[in-house]
Amino acid sequence: MRDCKLSLVAVGRRHFLVGCAATLLARATSDAWARARPFRIAFANQNEEPGIRLDGLGFTGVDVHRSFELAARTVPVEMIYYDNAGEGEKALANADDAIERKVELFIGYNPDLDANAEIGRKLRAAGIPALAVNYPIPGAHLYTADNLAAGGIAGRTLGDFARQNWSGQSVVAVIVGDVGDVWPAMADRIQGVVEGLQRELPEVTPTRLDTSGNPVRVEAMLGKFLRAQTGRKVLVAALDDATALAAKTAIEIAGRLGDCIIVSHGVDRSLHGGASDKKELDPNNRGSILLGSVAFFLDRYGYEVLPIALRMLAGEQVPLRIATKHILITGKNVFQVYPPFDMN
Repeated sequence: MRDCKLSLVAVGRRHFLVGCAATLLARATSDAWARARPFRIAFANQNEEPGIRLDGLGFTGVDVHRSFELAARTVPVEMIYYDNAGEGEKALANADDAIERKVELFIGYNPDLDANAEIGRKLRAAGIPALAVNYPIPGAHLYTADNLAAGGIAGRTLGDFARQNWSGQSVVAVIVGDVGDVWPAMADRIQGVVEGLQRELPEVTPTRLDTSGNPVRVEAMLGKFLRAQTGRKVLVAALDDATALAAKTAIEIAGRLGDCIIVSHGVDRSLHGGASDKKELDPNNRGSILLGSVAFFLDRYGYEVLPIALRMLAGEQVPLRIATKHILITGKNVFQVYPPFDMN
């Protein structure tokens, strides 16, 4: 996996930017086709309730589910889908059902670590291999976002922009979002921003504005911060795309468009849009103060996770931990990653 490079992969009319997914999918598929029947794989999703956002980003469980459905069309698998509904007890019941149905591999996306410990024990007892998504299951392989690396990309991007465009000027930075979240991955995201920023601008320590995950609070909080920074350039690291868009509005209201720049995390549909949506990240939107967003690809998880599952089932040696290949999406490369037609 270390030597893998991002590439644009065509599947029918759809295009997907993935790390080694295309290569691994082809390799695993060729092995699996030799079987008389497809592999039976269970996927227990975190929460598919409409409007519930996952992992401090703008993606829903429906986005993740859909990615597995699309990816499964290209490989010999029989998928069984479960919705954990954000509940540990439901996740345990789903695992029990998957075991009873004799699945050959279990993919679990569940933030309840206590439930995961019991799920891992049950799967081991049943002799069923497991692949965890973002939250570990004891004894299972793990595919996970690398929040520290993602935050580092955002921080370095902001710092590099300031060095190139605001050299010699007074610069301050602010991290906006659910900064009070005790979830370790969010702490990693914030730490990554700080470390990345200070690699470029060692003298700048970012202020943290805690919105408790509510973008509605951004306008008042960021507006107050901006009023205290007269004459200074402001670097804004938003922890998710909804916060980034709210920060952009707050900056516009404050009349500070010439003084601020934003980098976000996620690259959900609110930024790249569909065929008929407004696209904040667009090659023609050159004047936007939203410089870019670090991609997490939750809407591509199926294309990343299923190849790993098939390699495991084929008996290949698979790393115990495989991380998302995060990249910065800007107006320059957004159409390569999310072409301007309706992806989902």
